[in-house]
Amino acid sequence: MHQSPDVQPGAIPAATDVATAFGRVRIIWVRSDTGPKVQRIILPGDLRADPAMNGEMLPVPEPRDESIRALMATIRLFLQGDDVRFDIDLLDLERCPPFQRRVLLAEYGIPRGYVSTYGRIARHIGSPRASRSVGSALARNPFPLVIPCHRALRSDGRPGGFQGGLAMKRRLLEMEGVRFREDGRVLMENVWY
Repeated sequence: MHQSPDVQPGAIPAATDVATAFGRVRIIWVRSDTGPKVQRIILPGDLRADPAMNGEMLPVPEPRDESIRALMATIRLFLQGDDVRFDIDLLDLERCPPFQRRVLLAEYGIPRGYVSTYGRIARHIGSPRASRSVGSALARNPFPLVIPCHRALRSDGRPGGFQGGLAMKRRLLEMEGVRFREDGRVLMENVWY
């Protein structure tokens, strides 16, 4: 792996912005002894205040690290509608509590063009009564797009929430071939889990 002089191990987090068709996506990452680790991805329209993001960050507009550059390119392609698979080894999943990690890994397993529900995911991870907790874990997903939380729905096919807003969630699903009814609910044709 290419060592990048832009961010030293243990240094303050770096912020790299990616221009996309949806707007600016921000990647917050740090360099560890084993390479870069993404701590958070912030979508356009995500207005939530994250206390961890209020501290100092090193702006790195053109990172030299190959894996961060590859992530930037993959995000652009994904938001153009291309069928891509993200590498989750770059994510700092250890920052997430164990239950949320299980939810995020289950969500990562939902393929393009498929959806699931909070309840189905809860059953899949062995916590059948935890559909609300699954929804909360996905609402706090620090890695949207890479962990495709836009593919999780309410049990009645309503989209639920999304950090980038409901219009972005709908557009992402439509780009993946998911169809909607006139009332805004997803046609539950390709359901995972």
